Amino acid sequence: MTDTLDRATIEKAYARWAPVYDVVFGKVFERGRLASIEAAERIGGRILEVGVGTGISLPDYARTNRIVGIDISAPMLRKAAERVAEHGLSNVESLAVMDAKHLAFPDNAFDVIVAQYVITAVPDPEATLDEFARVLKPGGEIILVNHIGAESGLRKLSEQAFAPVARRLGWRPEFPWERLTAWQSRAPGIRFVERRPMPPLGHFSLIRYGKDAKASA
Repeated sequence: MTDTLDRATIEKAYARWAPVYDVVFGKVFERGRLASIEAAERIGGRILEVGVGTGISLPDYARTNRIVGIDISAPMLRKAAERVAEHGLSNVESLAVMDAKHLAFPDNAFDVIVAQYVITAVPDPEATLDEFARVLKPGGEIILVNHIGAESGLRKLSEQAFAPVARRLGWRPEFPWERLTAWQSRAPGIRFVERRPMPPLGHFSLIRYGKDAKASA
């Protein structure tokens, strides 16, 4: 099965999702969002949220943190900007349209990188994770919330069958855990911290990677 998921497809998909994203996915993904924020705030400081979307998570961060949000979808970010204004979120430094594979930030710029439901929805997950590691400060963490494909059984078959439709919607349902472990094994200074199941039905995971205090980008 081809792994093709291109930028144009993703942008079109999320432009369609923008008006209804919060209604469709708000409650479904709430536990994962809140868990990732809680994990990020154990470190705190300057936090980059990749795939910030409509900004649904932004009001839940403590105002003591400084937040930068990026997304590939301009319609999504317009919703996020409205939310920042509505809630008076002065701790949000900026929102920008940006490709997660080509982050326009210097090395070691952030204390935490948060990416909720992102890694299965980018064309090149490994290169994207490399960028996360580059802009992360030593001692910081990458926090992912993501659907991880089943290793066997009926769910694996269902994910494989649904994959062509899912790609048109902007994501990969059959994304295997082995891709993340392979990336981490070759990423200098990056260590695995935690993986724990998240709702719905434990098909999603919160995943944490730390950057060694002495690591360089």
